[in-house]
Amino acid sequence: MVLRIQCTDRVGLVASIAGVLSAINVNILSMREHVDTAQNRFFIRLVTAATVAETDSETLTHQLQQVLPASAEITVNPSPKKKIILLVTKEYHCLSDILIRNHFKTLQASVQCVIGNHSSLQDICERFGVPFHLVSHEAKDREIFEKELTAVINQYQKDYLVLAKFMRILSAPFIAQFPHKIINIHHSFLPAFIGANPYRQAFERGVKLIGATAHFVTNDLDEGPIIAQQIIPVTHSFTAADMMKAGKEIETAVLAKALQLVLDDKVFVYGNKTVVVD
Repeated sequence: MVLRIQCTDRVGLVASIAGVLSAINVNILSMREHVDTAQNRFFIRLVTAATVAETDSETLTHQLQQVLPASAEITVNPSPKKKIILLVTKEYHCLSDILIRNHFKTLQASVQCVIGNHSSLQDICERFGVPFHLVSHEAKDREIFEKELTAVINQYQKDYLVLAKFMRILSAPFIAQFPHKIINIHHSFLPAFIGANPYRQAFERGVKLIGATAHFVTNDLDEGPIIAQQIIPVTHSFTAADMMKAGKEIETAVLAKALQLVLDDKVFVYGNKTVVVD
């Protein structure tokens, strides 16, 4: 059983949680906790020896609520295998990596479908037996386009939407349907070089490090809570094309890492930040 709790901090929280579990004869196998002292916020993720079948989630939640601060966010037994929907445009590197992981069952999730605003990536989806839906944005205003997107998305069960190089800006009403459930990979080490053409911007600035950022999508473009970031060194000998090639490799790695963390329920979101208990 996995147990996740986020609440206001106070003395004795770990002891209180352990006491509840001990009283029902549940052994703790691992525990990671964090306190944000500036926000007085407590986070904990526990793995126990109890199985899902042995756990009455509602009863345990009620028992924990009796010893935790009011408004504590408690999740017992989050789904061990999530369902995700991928949104793509034309770039294949992130999509192909996820499809391979999905095919060999190392993703800790099931890809329900892929939605593209171009048909460029339909063939690779079909090769892996994953449904592909074309929802073109051409000759449509954003509201109509997003209604069509939503109609396809709602045909499937889903825990998260993954923007695997989906090159369209989503509106606030669309994002509001999936709070902290849309994951994006950005081709830059945020907050530097936001928006389009980051590798050209980086080349012109003469940077010596480039990177990628995976984050949850909010109304503020490329400024949502950050899940994972990585950087790699570059030199004066790199052209903009060289940077782009290296950037695609790091984008793939960062998105894979972010998905691993989120799908394993190791990421807490609060405000515009995350706590990652890896």
